[in-house]
Amino acid sequence: MKFILAAAALAASSLAMAHNCPNEMKAIDAKLSSNPTLSAADMSKVKALRADGEKFHKAGKHDDSMKALGDAKKLLGI
Repeated sequence: MKFILAAAALAASSLAMAHNCPNEMKAIDAKLSSNPTLSAADMSKVKALRADGEKFHKAGKHDDSMKALGDAKKLLGI
């Protein structure tokens, strides 16, 4: 019984993270729309990480997506 409860909790947390990817992308997009002051290299890196995050999300690789999106947010200061 404990195994079933643990598996259910793990599945629920994975689903919660899966649903958070779009929110992270929206936050990045909102910050990008405000024309943040970044070097050209950092801006390029943020856009690449944002694209990678979306690609990973669509592929069901939500941990990878959240990592890429988190790295993009750090560069943006959010």
